[in-house]
Amino acid sequence: MSSGWKHPQPAGWERVIETALAEDLGSGDLSAGCISPDHQAAWFIEAQEEGVVCGIGLATSTFGKCWAPASDGDRVEPGTLLVRGESSSIHVLSRERTALNFLMLMSGTASLTAQYVAAVEGTEVAIVDTRKTIPGLRSLQKYAVRCGGGVTHRMGLFDGLMIKENHINAAGSLKEAVAKAHKVKGHMTKVEVEAETLDQAVEAYEAGADIVMLDNMSCDEMSAVSVKLKGKVILEASGGVSLQTVRAIAETGVDAISVGALTHSAPSLSIHLEFE
Repeated sequence: MSSGWKHPQPAGWERVIETALAEDLGSGDLSAGCISPDHQAAWFIEAQEEGVVCGIGLATSTFGKCWAPASDGDRVEPGTLLVRGESSSIHVLSRERTALNFLMLMSGTASLTAQYVAAVEGTEVAIVDTRKTIPGLRSLQKYAVRCGGGVTHRMGLFDGLMIKENHINAAGSLKEAVAKAHKVKGHMTKVEVEAETLDQAVEAYEAGADIVMLDNMSCDEMSAVSVKLKGKVILEASGGVSLQTVRAIAETGVDAISVGALTHSAPSLSIHLEFE
C-alpha cells in the first residue's frame, strides 16, 4: 500500500485540506439528511483519461481510512485505480469534491509538465515553474510540477533573488541593482537578472548575475546569447513558451525554460469517484 506522496511532501498541505473542507462543509452537509447515518459504502477513485496523477496523498488524508494503489507521479490511463476505501456514505460524500478538486487540479499540472519535459527530451534543458500560482496553493502546484518531471524555480520572494526591469529602474542601473542584491543575499542564494537583448544579457553577466533570464527573445536572439555566454552563466528562457515552441527554444542552448502555463493554465485531469 502506498502513502501516495512523492517525497519531500509539499509544505502546509494539512492546513490546505482543513481550509478546503471548512469552505465546503460550513456548518454541515445538508445532503447528508437523505442518507442513513449507519449506511456504509465501498468506493473507489479512478482516472478517466491518460496523464500523470498527483494528489493521491492529499486524497487519502482527506478521506482517512482508505488505501492507494497509485502514487503521485505515476502515469495513468482511463480506468486506472487510484484510491479505494470503505466507510460511512455520509463521510465519503462530504469529502468527495474536496479530494477530487485536489486530484484533478494537481494531476492536470503534473500531466502538462510531463508533456513539456517530453518535448525537450535529449536536450538536458530543465522545465521550471513560476510564481504564477493560485494564492494559497503554491506549494501544492509546485509539488505537482515536480511530480511531472519539472523543477521548482523558486518558492517565493524569500528563496530566490530576481532583478526585473522595474527593479533596475528603481535602483538606477542594472549594475547598481546587482551590486545591492549581492550585499543583501546569503551565500546560498543566486541572483537572476531579466534581459531583453543580447547587450543586456552581457551587461547582466558582467555585473555579476548568476542567472540571466532571456525574456521574450526570439530563438535567433537566444542562440546569439548562448554563443556569447553559454557555460559562463546559467541561461533561462521565459515568455511565449508553448508545447509548439519549447523544443526550438531548448535547442538554442539555454539551460532552463520557465513556463507559467504549468500552474496558471493547465487543464484538469478527468478523475471520478464511484460507489461499488
